[in-house]
Amino acid sequence: MKTTGKITPDTLMSLEAYSKWRKAHKPEVMAHRKLRSVALGEHITVQFESELTMRYQIQEMLRIEKIFEEEAIQDEIDSYAPMVPDGSNWKATLMIEYPDVNERKRELSRLIGVEDRMFVEVEGHARVYPIADEDLERENDEKTSAVHFLRFELSPAMCAAVKAGAGVKLGCDHTNYPAHVSVGAETLASLASDLR
Repeated sequence: MKTTGKITPDTLMSLEAYSKWRKAHKPEVMAHRKLRSVALGEHITVQFESELTMRYQIQEMLRIEKIFEEEAIQDEIDSYAPMVPDGSNWKATLMIEYPDVNERKRELSRLIGVEDRMFVEVEGHARVYPIADEDLERENDEKTSAVHFLRFELSPAMCAAVKAGAGVKLGCDHTNYPAHVSVGAETLASLASDLR
């Protein structure tokens, strides 16, 4: 699987080629996803996306849905490619996880606006709050969604600091979910590779 460059129909594998590739490479992709996953407290996970994670997601959708028509392939690319970081940002999927359905319902109503209160903080710089859910609104007056899409835009100075080894915190300052965590060194090295 090609893992650098723009995702276009001609950079994707055919269903047959992907099926063979998947058998050999799925563990590597899962390890990459795990490396870029950060738990924030007990109930929030932030999955920092990359070209590899989005390319894999597109190929999986094509495989599962048995999509081979050009227009439908382009629709999948259009859905997922905007989540690929583009040099000055980190893009992430925010997942709010409560296994118990009643607890989940209660907490999703308490966490309205949580996606806007997430932040990354590069050592020596101000917090950066995300641009959330650019594709569509994911909450209403009663509850927030269990999944949100975030884009953290970093200044050139922040990008340079991260590439030079500055620490980064991931956090949330929502009243009902105050939490923060230092991003681990291996995860941070992977995230630094997203930046120009």
